[in-house]
Order: sequence, then C-alpha cells, then structure tokens
Amino acid sequence: MSEIVDELNRLHRQVGVRRVESGEARTVLLRRTYDAEIADVWDAVTSPERIGRWFLPVSGEFKVGGRYQLEGQAGGEILTCDEPTRLRVSWLMGPDPGFSEVELRLTPEGDERTVFELEHVAVFPPEFWDRFGPGAVGVGWDGALLGLRMHLAGGGMSRQEAEAWQISEEGKAFNTRSGELWGEAYAASGADEGVVAATTAATVAFYTGAES
Repeated sequence: MSEIVDELNRLHRQVGVRRVESGEARTVLLRRTYDAEIADVWDAVTSPERIGRWFLPVSGEFKVGGRYQLEGQAGGEILTCDEPTRLRVSWLMGPDPGFSEVELRLTPEGDERTVFELEHVAVFPPEFWDRFGPGAVGVGWDGALLGLRMHLAGGGMSRQEAEAWQISEEGKAFNTRSGELWGEAYAASGADEGVVAATTAATVAFYTGAES
C-alpha cells in the first residue's frame, strides 16, 4: 500500500448507538493526531477560505445560530463554537433530512500536535443503514480527514485532482481499505457477522464504482 493509503491506519474508528429526541441515532467516531498546533487545526476547520482548500467550498453566516452550506453537500446550523476546542453543527441533506449532527473536538498534545475527533450522530433511514452500515458516511469522512492532513502539511489536491484521484487505482484502494476498516469497527460494536460482511461489500462497491 502507498503512504496515502497507510494514512488510514492512523485513524481510530468507533461505531455506536445514542438515543436522541427523534429516536435511535447511530454514531460514527473518528480520532487521529495531527502534527500541527491546535490554533492551526482550529483555523483550518473554521475558516471558510481554508475549508474550501481541503474539503468543499462553503457559504453562510459563520456564527452560532448562523446557517452554512457546503457546495453540493450538507448544510445546516452552527450550534456550538467554543474556540479552539469544539464545533458542533447540524448536518442536513435532502427534503426531509431528520436528525443529523457533526461535532469536532480538538485537544492539544504538547505544543505542536493536536488530537482531532469527529463524531457524526444521525437517525439514518433503516434501508440506508441496513444496506451500507457505518461505512456509508465513514468512508467519506476518512477521505475528508486525509484532505485535512495534506492541507495541514502544506500540500493537498485541487478539486479536479481529488475527483480524478477517487477513480484512480490508488483512490479505489483507499476506499476499499476504508470500507473494510469500517466493517471491522462495526463488528467491534457487536453487529452480526453476516450483516457486517454484506454492508462492507455494499459500501466498497459503492465507493469504488463496482455497485451493480
């Protein structure tokens, strides 16, 4: 595996369940350490200009209670912003998105490293979760955190380069391994072995373009 695929091994993944007002929510948690001070990581995940360089262009009113929109992706409301340690937003897509929130938590590790946690909590439609499991959102988040690592290191890809990479052999290898690792996290949460195998296969097929 190339170095870019090996980045996946630097992530801790966890799958769980949480009760929210609208019902039973699923949770996916990603944790890794970046070689950057906390102020730099915080700026990278809250500055609209920088978000567009490692993730997607974003517009909106960037304050608590303000609304944001990622180009071609989710939008929602900024719910909590405690600089430089915690950002929580609603993460909504489609005409009836239901409950979905994303929270980022940053913790300094010495002067030049930062522990980064991303937790996505959502009430997924049963047919969506039953088919794909946690990898449906987890693989996408793995790719986003890779983009953030490259950005913090002074590199990165243009949007066109990122789209081309997704369909390259390296990109497919990354998404395949990511889907497998989310399957392992799902199994560790107590999911049935057959369900894990089926959802992992469906996720990998979707992200690699092999879905029938």
